[in-house]
Amino acid sequence: MKSDLIKFPLGFWTGLQQLGIAPHDAARKAGLPLAVITQSPAVTPAQYFKIWQAYSDLAGGPAAAIIKLVTVFETTQYPPSVLATYHARDYRDALHRMSRYKQLCPPESLRLTEEGEHCTIKLEWKRSEQPGPPVLAGTTLAFLLELGRRGTGQPIAARSVEFAHPMDDVQALEAYFGCPVRVGAAANRLTLHRTDLDRPFISYNRELLEMLTPVLDRTLDEQLSRSIPETVKWILKRSLAGGGLDIQTVASELGLSDRTLQRRLTDEGTSFKRLLTQVRHEQAREYLTDPSLDIKEVAFLVGYEDQNSFYRAFRHWEGDTPAHWRTEYWEANPPS
Repeated sequence: MKSDLIKFPLGFWTGLQQLGIAPHDAARKAGLPLAVITQSPAVTPAQYFKIWQAYSDLAGGPAAAIIKLVTVFETTQYPPSVLATYHARDYRDALHRMSRYKQLCPPESLRLTEEGEHCTIKLEWKRSEQPGPPVLAGTTLAFLLELGRRGTGQPIAARSVEFAHPMDDVQALEAYFGCPVRVGAAANRLTLHRTDLDRPFISYNRELLEMLTPVLDRTLDEQLSRSIPETVKWILKRSLAGGGLDIQTVASELGLSDRTLQRRLTDEGTSFKRLLTQVRHEQAREYLTDPSLDIKEVAFLVGYEDQNSFYRAFRHWEGDTPAHWRTEYWEANPPS
Protein backbone atom coordinates (compact mmCIF):
# COMPACT_ATOMS: atom_id res chain seq x y z
CA MET A 1 0.00 0.00 0.00
CA LYS A 2 1.09 3.57 -0.59
CA SER A 3 1.04 4.30 3.16
CA ASP A 4 3.71 1.62 3.67
CA LEU A 5 6.26 3.48 1.53
CA ILE A 6 9.06 5.34 3.28
CA LYS A 7 10.94 8.39 2.06
CA PHE A 8 14.53 8.57 3.26
CA PRO A 9 15.37 11.99 4.72
CA LEU A 10 18.20 13.68 2.82
CA GLY A 11 19.99 14.11 6.14
CA PHE A 12 20.58 10.36 6.33
CA TRP A 13 22.81 10.41 3.26
CA THR A 14 24.61 13.50 4.55
CA GLY A 15 25.22 11.65 7.80
CA LEU A 16 26.82 8.75 5.92
CA GLN A 17 29.11 11.16 4.11
CA GLN A 18 30.20 12.69 7.41
CA LEU A 19 31.20 9.20 8.51
CA GLY A 20 33.28 8.67 5.35
CA ILE A 21 30.76 6.29 3.79
CA ALA A 22 29.76 7.06 0.21
CA PRO A 23 25.95 6.94 -0.15
CA HIS A 24 26.23 5.20 -3.54
CA ASP A 25 28.23 2.40 -1.87
CA ALA A 26 25.38 1.86 0.60
CA ALA A 27 22.82 1.85 -2.21
CA ARG A 28 24.84 -0.64 -4.26
CA LYS A 29 25.41 -2.92 -1.27
CA ALA A 30 21.67 -2.87 -0.62
CA GLY A 31 21.06 -3.82 -4.26
CA LEU A 32 19.08 -0.66 -4.93
CA PRO A 33 19.31 1.87 -7.79
CA LEU A 34 21.23 5.10 -7.17
CA ALA A 35 17.94 6.95 -7.65
CA VAL A 36 17.22 6.35 -3.94
CA ILE A 37 19.91 8.96 -3.30
CA THR A 38 19.63 11.34 -6.22
CA GLN A 39 15.85 11.45 -6.44
CA SER A 40 14.95 10.46 -2.86
CA PRO A 41 11.99 8.31 -3.94
CA ALA A 42 9.82 6.35 -1.51
CA VAL A 43 11.01 2.81 -0.78
CA THR A 44 9.32 -0.28 0.61
CA PRO A 45 9.99 -1.42 4.19
CA ALA A 46 12.11 -4.28 2.82
CA GLN A 47 14.26 -1.84 0.82
CA TYR A 48 14.44 0.51 3.80
CA PHE A 49 15.78 -2.29 5.98
CA LYS A 50 18.29 -3.31 3.29
CA ILE A 51 19.77 0.19 3.25
CA TRP A 52 20.18 0.16 7.02
CA GLN A 53 21.79 -3.27 6.89
CA ALA A 54 24.15 -2.11 4.16
CA TYR A 55 25.15 0.88 6.29
CA SER A 56 25.76 -1.43 9.25
CA ASP A 57 28.04 -3.65 7.18
CA LEU A 58 29.99 -0.69 5.79
CA ALA A 59 30.37 0.90 9.24
CA GLY A 60 31.91 -2.22 10.77
CA GLY A 61 28.93 -3.76 12.55
CA PRO A 62 25.74 -2.69 14.35
CA ALA A 63 27.32 -1.24 17.51
CA ALA A 64 29.80 0.98 15.66
CA ALA A 65 27.14 2.02 13.14
CA ILE A 66 24.70 2.99 15.90
CA ILE A 67 27.15 5.04 17.97
CA LYS A 68 28.78 6.75 15.00
CA LEU A 69 25.55 7.88 13.38
CA VAL A 70 23.75 9.23 16.45
CA THR A 71 26.78 11.13 17.70
CA VAL A 72 27.94 12.54 14.35
CA PHE A 73 24.51 13.36 12.93
CA GLU A 74 24.06 17.14 13.06
CA THR A 75 20.92 18.62 14.54
CA THR A 76 20.53 20.85 11.48
CA GLN A 77 19.97 17.72 9.39
CA TYR A 78 16.93 16.64 11.42
CA PRO A 79 13.67 16.45 9.44
CA PRO A 80 10.84 18.75 10.69
CA SER A 81 9.19 16.00 12.76
CA VAL A 82 12.42 15.46 14.72
CA LEU A 83 13.26 19.16 14.88
CA ALA A 84 9.97 19.67 16.73
CA THR A 85 11.11 17.24 19.44
CA TYR A 86 14.54 18.84 19.79
CA HIS A 87 12.95 22.22 20.51
CA ALA A 88 10.41 20.85 23.03
CA ARG A 89 9.93 22.30 26.53
CA ASP A 90 11.55 19.40 28.35
CA TYR A 91 12.64 15.78 27.87
CA ARG A 92 9.17 14.42 28.59
CA ASP A 93 7.56 16.73 26.04
CA ALA A 94 10.23 15.73 23.51
CA LEU A 95 9.65 12.01 24.01
CA HIS A 96 5.88 12.37 23.73
CA ARG A 97 6.31 14.37 20.55
CA MET A 98 8.70 11.75 19.19
CA SER A 99 6.26 8.96 20.03
CA ARG A 100 3.50 10.86 18.26
CA TYR A 101 5.42 11.87 15.15
CA LYS A 102 7.02 8.44 14.76
CA GLN A 103 3.60 7.48 13.43
CA LEU A 104 4.59 9.33 10.28
CA CYS A 105 7.32 6.69 9.69
CA PRO A 106 5.59 3.44 8.62
CA PRO A 107 8.02 0.69 9.72
CA GLU A 108 8.23 1.51 13.43
CA SER A 109 6.33 2.93 16.36
CA LEU A 110 7.17 3.83 19.96
CA ARG A 111 5.18 2.93 23.05
CA LEU A 112 6.03 5.13 26.04
CA THR A 113 5.12 4.12 29.60
CA GLU A 114 5.84 5.96 32.85
CA GLU A 115 5.63 3.84 35.98
CA GLY A 116 7.19 4.34 39.39
CA GLU A 117 10.71 5.71 38.99
CA HIS A 118 11.08 4.58 35.39
CA CYS A 119 10.04 5.52 31.88
CA THR A 120 10.15 2.70 29.34
CA ILE A 121 10.07 3.22 25.58
CA LYS A 122 9.32 0.10 23.58
CA LEU A 123 10.10 -0.05 19.88
CA GLU A 124 7.54 -1.98 17.85
CA TRP A 125 7.58 -2.89 14.18
CA LYS A 126 4.31 -2.19 12.39
CA ARG A 127 4.84 -5.36 10.40
CA SER A 128 5.64 -7.98 13.00
CA GLU A 129 6.49 -10.56 10.32
CA GLN A 130 9.27 -8.30 9.05
CA PRO A 131 11.29 -6.93 12.00
CA GLY A 132 13.93 -4.34 11.27
CA PRO A 133 17.69 -5.01 11.43
CA PRO A 134 19.58 -4.61 14.74
CA VAL A 135 21.26 -1.40 13.56
CA LEU A 136 17.88 0.32 13.04
CA ALA A 137 16.51 -0.76 16.41
CA GLY A 138 19.71 0.35 18.11
CA THR A 139 19.88 3.67 16.30
CA THR A 140 16.26 4.45 17.15
CA LEU A 141 16.77 3.83 20.88
CA ALA A 142 20.17 5.53 20.95
CA PHE A 143 18.72 8.58 19.25
CA LEU A 144 16.05 8.88 21.96
CA LEU A 145 18.82 9.11 24.55
CA GLU A 146 20.90 11.43 22.34
CA LEU A 147 17.86 13.68 22.03
CA GLY A 148 17.74 14.07 25.80
CA ARG A 149 21.48 14.72 26.03
CA ARG A 150 21.48 17.37 23.33
CA GLY A 151 18.26 18.99 24.46
CA THR A 152 19.20 19.26 28.14
CA GLY A 153 22.93 19.68 27.69
CA GLN A 154 23.39 16.99 30.36
CA PRO A 155 25.17 13.57 30.08
CA ILE A 156 21.97 11.62 30.74
CA ALA A 157 22.44 7.87 31.24
CA ALA A 158 19.76 5.25 30.61
CA ARG A 159 18.69 2.81 33.32
CA SER A 160 18.72 -0.22 31.01
CA VAL A 161 18.57 -1.17 27.33
CA GLU A 162 17.21 -4.37 25.80
CA PHE A 163 17.61 -5.63 22.26
CA ALA A 164 15.72 -8.49 20.67
CA HIS A 165 18.66 -9.28 18.36
CA PRO A 166 22.30 -10.07 19.14
CA MET A 167 24.72 -7.13 19.06
CA ASP A 168 28.40 -7.40 18.14
CA ASP A 169 29.95 -5.09 20.73
CA VAL A 170 27.80 -4.90 23.84
CA GLN A 171 30.57 -3.27 25.82
CA ALA A 172 30.72 -0.30 23.44
CA LEU A 173 26.96 0.06 23.60
CA GLU A 174 27.02 -0.02 27.40
CA ALA A 175 29.62 2.73 27.37
CA TYR A 176 27.39 4.85 25.13
CA PHE A 177 24.10 4.24 26.95
CA GLY A 178 25.76 4.39 30.38
CA CYS A 179 23.91 1.30 31.60
CA PRO A 180 23.65 -2.50 31.21
CA VAL A 181 22.64 -3.70 27.73
CA ARG A 182 20.82 -7.00 27.38
CA VAL A 183 20.58 -8.85 24.06
CA GLY A 184 18.20 -11.62 23.07
CA ALA A 185 15.37 -9.95 24.99
CA ALA A 186 11.68 -10.24 24.19
CA ALA A 187 11.57 -6.72 22.76
CA ASN A 188 13.64 -3.63 21.98
CA ARG A 189 13.35 -1.29 24.97
CA LEU A 190 15.01 1.79 26.41
CA THR A 191 14.36 2.44 30.10
CA LEU A 192 15.12 5.89 31.49
CA HIS A 193 15.15 7.38 34.96
CA ARG A 194 11.81 9.16 35.25
CA THR A 195 13.35 12.15 37.03
CA ASP A 196 15.34 12.91 33.86
CA LEU A 197 12.10 13.56 31.99
CA ASP A 198 11.55 16.74 34.00
CA ARG A 199 14.82 18.26 32.78
CA PRO A 200 14.15 21.42 30.72
CA PHE A 201 15.55 21.69 27.21
CA ILE A 202 18.07 24.45 26.65
CA SER A 203 17.08 24.16 22.98
CA TYR A 204 13.42 25.03 23.75
CA ASN A 205 12.04 27.28 21.02
CA ARG A 206 8.41 28.21 21.50
CA GLU A 207 8.14 30.23 18.29
CA LEU A 208 9.49 27.40 16.15
CA LEU A 209 7.16 24.90 17.81
CA GLU A 210 4.19 27.14 17.12
CA MET A 211 5.13 27.03 13.43
CA LEU A 212 5.99 23.32 13.19
CA THR A 213 3.36 21.72 15.42
CA PRO A 214 0.22 22.67 13.45
CA VAL A 215 1.79 21.52 10.18
CA LEU A 216 2.97 18.21 11.63
CA ASP A 217 -0.31 17.59 13.43
CA ARG A 218 -2.31 18.26 10.29
CA THR A 219 -0.07 15.89 8.33
CA LEU A 220 -0.45 13.21 10.97
CA ASP A 221 -4.18 13.72 11.31
CA GLU A 222 -4.64 13.38 7.58
CA GLN A 223 -2.56 10.20 7.61
CA LEU A 224 -4.28 8.60 10.56
CA SER A 225 -7.71 10.18 10.14
CA ARG A 226 -7.42 11.25 13.75
CA SER A 227 -10.38 13.25 15.01
CA ILE A 228 -10.04 16.79 16.33
CA PRO A 229 -11.16 15.77 19.86
CA GLU A 230 -8.41 13.13 20.06
CA THR A 231 -5.80 15.65 18.94
CA VAL A 232 -6.99 18.22 21.49
CA LYS A 233 -6.81 15.62 24.26
CA TRP A 234 -3.24 14.72 23.22
CA ILE A 235 -2.18 18.37 23.41
CA LEU A 236 -3.88 18.82 26.79
CA LYS A 237 -2.24 15.71 28.27
CA ARG A 238 1.24 17.01 27.61
CA SER A 239 0.32 20.52 28.79
CA LEU A 240 -1.52 19.84 32.06
CA ALA A 241 1.28 20.60 34.50
CA GLY A 242 2.74 23.48 32.51
CA GLY A 243 -0.33 25.62 31.96
CA GLY A 244 -1.59 26.44 28.48
CA LEU A 245 -4.99 24.90 29.20
CA ASP A 246 -7.12 27.57 27.53
CA ILE A 247 -8.75 27.02 24.17
CA GLN A 248 -6.82 29.91 22.57
CA THR A 249 -3.45 28.23 23.29
CA VAL A 250 -4.58 24.82 22.00
CA ALA A 251 -6.18 26.35 18.92
CA SER A 252 -2.94 28.19 18.19
CA GLU A 253 -1.00 24.90 18.27
CA LEU A 254 -3.48 23.47 15.77
CA GLY A 255 -3.23 26.52 13.52
CA LEU A 256 -6.91 27.37 14.09
CA SER A 257 -8.82 30.23 15.67
CA ASP A 258 -10.50 29.41 18.99
CA ARG A 259 -13.93 29.90 17.37
CA THR A 260 -13.09 27.46 14.58
CA LEU A 261 -11.80 24.89 17.05
CA GLN A 262 -14.89 25.18 19.23
CA ARG A 263 -17.16 24.88 16.17
CA ARG A 264 -15.35 21.72 15.02
CA LEU A 265 -15.59 20.23 18.50
CA THR A 266 -19.30 21.03 18.57
CA ASP A 267 -19.68 19.26 15.23
CA GLU A 268 -18.04 16.22 16.88
CA GLY A 269 -20.56 16.36 19.75
CA THR A 270 -18.20 17.65 22.41
CA SER A 271 -16.61 20.84 23.78
CA PHE A 272 -13.22 22.06 24.92
CA LYS A 273 -14.35 22.15 28.55
CA ARG A 274 -15.61 18.55 28.37
CA LEU A 275 -12.34 17.32 26.84
CA LEU A 276 -10.29 19.13 29.48
CA THR A 277 -12.37 17.49 32.20
CA GLN A 278 -11.92 14.06 30.56
CA VAL A 279 -8.15 14.50 30.33
CA ARG A 280 -7.85 15.64 33.94
CA HIS A 281 -9.97 12.70 35.10
CA GLU A 282 -8.01 10.13 33.06
CA GLN A 283 -4.63 11.52 34.10
CA ALA A 284 -5.66 11.79 37.77
CA ARG A 285 -6.54 8.09 37.84
CA GLU A 286 -3.24 7.21 36.18
CA TYR A 287 -1.12 9.36 38.51
CA LEU A 288 -2.90 8.10 41.64
CA THR A 289 -1.74 4.57 40.83
CA ASP A 290 1.87 5.76 41.14
CA PRO A 291 3.13 5.28 44.72
CA SER A 292 5.91 7.84 44.23
CA LEU A 293 3.45 10.74 43.85
CA ASP A 294 1.59 12.29 46.77
CA ILE A 295 -1.89 13.66 46.23
CA LYS A 296 -0.71 17.28 46.26
CA GLU A 297 1.64 16.47 43.35
CA VAL A 298 -1.16 14.70 41.47
CA ALA A 299 -3.35 17.79 41.85
CA PHE A 300 -0.58 19.92 40.33
CA LEU A 301 0.14 17.46 37.52
CA VAL A 302 -3.48 17.54 36.35
CA GLY A 303 -3.56 21.33 36.36
CA TYR A 304 -4.99 22.30 39.77
CA GLU A 305 -3.07 24.90 41.76
CA ASP A 306 -5.56 24.51 44.61
CA GLN A 307 -5.65 21.03 46.17
CA ASN A 308 -9.21 21.53 47.44
CA SER A 309 -10.43 22.17 43.91
CA PHE A 310 -8.88 18.88 42.86
CA TYR A 311 -10.60 17.06 45.74
CA ARG A 312 -13.99 18.47 44.76
CA ALA A 313 -13.48 17.57 41.10
CA PHE A 314 -12.35 14.03 41.91
CA ARG A 315 -15.34 13.48 44.18
CA HIS A 316 -17.58 14.57 41.32
CA TRP A 317 -15.86 12.14 38.91
CA GLU A 318 -15.53 9.09 41.11
CA GLY A 319 -17.88 9.70 44.05
CA ASP A 320 -14.86 9.16 46.30
CA THR A 321 -11.85 11.01 47.70
CA PRO A 322 -8.50 10.63 45.92
CA ALA A 323 -6.95 9.08 49.03
CA HIS A 324 -9.67 6.42 49.44
CA TRP A 325 -9.74 5.67 45.70
CA ARG A 326 -5.96 5.19 45.78
CA THR A 327 -6.15 2.90 48.84
CA GLU A 328 -8.76 0.69 47.20
CA TYR A 329 -6.72 0.57 43.99
CA TRP A 330 -3.57 -0.47 45.86
CA GLU A 331 -5.46 -3.16 47.76
CA ALA A 332 -6.56 -4.63 44.44
CA ASN A 333 -3.21 -3.96 42.74
CA PRO A 334 -0.45 -3.93 45.40
CA PRO A 335 2.52 -1.69 44.41
CA SER A 336 5.65 -3.72 43.64
